[in-house]
Amino acid sequence: MSKTIQVSDETYEKIKEQLKEKEPKKKTEILNNSDDVIYSSDKETIKEAVVEAVSDEADLYGADLSGANLREANLREADLSGADLSGANLREADLSGANLYGANLSGANLREANLYGADLMSVKFYGKGGTTKIKKKDLDNFLKALGIIVE
Repeated sequence: MSKTIQVSDETYEKIKEQLKEKEPKKKTEILNNSDDVIYSSDKETIKEAVVEAVSDEADLYGADLSGANLREANLREADLSGADLSGANLREADLSGANLYGANLSGANLREANLYGADLMSVKFYGKGGTTKIKKKDLDNFLKALGIIVE
């Protein structure tokens, strides 16, 4: 047996707000490559959580997101300056227009990541002595994609 109670729109809105306040807030978690939580946030998106982690005032030297699994993350135009992203999985991530000034990307997986227009000044890259070869004719486009203009 069900019963119906009629309430005013104002009362309905108040009840709705009270119920919303009691709902547990969803946490956005940044995981490492072993699926361990390395940062937890009340932000709704990974991008917002990463930016929060980087700007966290408790860490004056930038966030330690080393080993973070940020595959396919939308980090477009994010301020990641000074962040430790060493060993991070940024495969297929959108870093276009991102501020990576002074970030540590040593050992990071940047395969198929979009770095178009990203600020790569003072970024710490360390090669692995890889064997990937590119043709001389493609070198200018490669350097431009990294934001480097050869004069």
